[in-house]
Amino acid sequence: MHQLLLLGSLWLLAAPPASSIFQRPTGSPAPPRLQYLLEPLHTAVHTQRGATVTLPCVLRTLPRNYRVKWSKVEPANYRENIIIITNGLYHKNYGPLSPRVRLRHSHRYDASLTITDVALEDEGRYRCQLVNGLEDESVSLTLHLEGVVFPYQPSNGRYKFNYHEAKRACEQQDSRLATYQQLYKAWTEGLDWCNAGWILDGTVHYPIINSREPCGGRLLLPGVRTYGARDKQKDRFDAFCFTSALQGQVYFIRGHLNFKEAGQACRNHGAAIAKVGQLYSAWKFSQLDRCDGGWLADGSVRYPITTPRERCGGLPDPGVRSFGFPSKELRTYGTYCFTG
Repeated sequence: MHQLLLLGSLWLLAAPPASSIFQRPTGSPAPPRLQYLLEPLHTAVHTQRGATVTLPCVLRTLPRNYRVKWSKVEPANYRENIIIITNGLYHKNYGPLSPRVRLRHSHRYDASLTITDVALEDEGRYRCQLVNGLEDESVSLTLHLEGVVFPYQPSNGRYKFNYHEAKRACEQQDSRLATYQQLYKAWTEGLDWCNAGWILDGTVHYPIINSREPCGGRLLLPGVRTYGARDKQKDRFDAFCFTSALQGQVYFIRGHLNFKEAGQACRNHGAAIAKVGQLYSAWKFSQLDRCDGGWLADGSVRYPITTPRERCGGLPDPGVRSFGFPSKELRTYGTYCFTG
């Protein structure tokens, strides 16, 4: 039986600051004042998938024989992956971000990093480090994507994913495993879900707004409840996925279609049957509102509601409603299509 760490109380669950990766231990001396780098005016930069965004890093002065190194901290293992290194005259790009990054270099003191065609995996912590012998110093910034978190489970029931399967399932639905910060924000915005799910760092949580018996009991205060870190191979839960804005459109085709016919109907229009993440994105960013259940690529049937009303499920809050995974031979529903 899984051991539950009861961190549901509001006062226990203040969201960790985004800069916590680089925070110094309590009681340690304050870092020296920056000599060469300007403190950024804002340490958090907000954007959407598909956009072009710049992370600021500006020098006060140009020391002799210096380098500037940009790196990204990966939340799953806290390793820093180098993105780009420059000496002011020449630069070299590294890693998977290489084709989409450049230095803004709007003036000789500017070492800001520009990322084009922002992807879901670009969210996270970045560091601009000036390397100058014994006087190295750095600034840290966080790139936040505007998006939506949704719980996800496969057609064969809940608690079927190990960590790697959960990660793959989210990616197959045009999303990725959510970070803790994304799940926490979704909870503050009303996400209430009783099933525990994996998130990106390999821990397992579930967000509760309305305390109730099947979800830890009525006595626990609302909060993001946690099972902590679990065995990524052996332990099985659902997944919490995160997606952002689409570069495309989701639309509904009315009809009485089985699953195979639904896919063909989309292809007949030069589109593809929509993925779950694409439907959530259209609901969140394009205010898609349909009272009609429609097939999606994973074999589920769902419909998006932005204006709740009695005849569309009767629930008081906006959301993407689900009919689960009906028989693929059933000719009851239309289909949601995506065109990019």
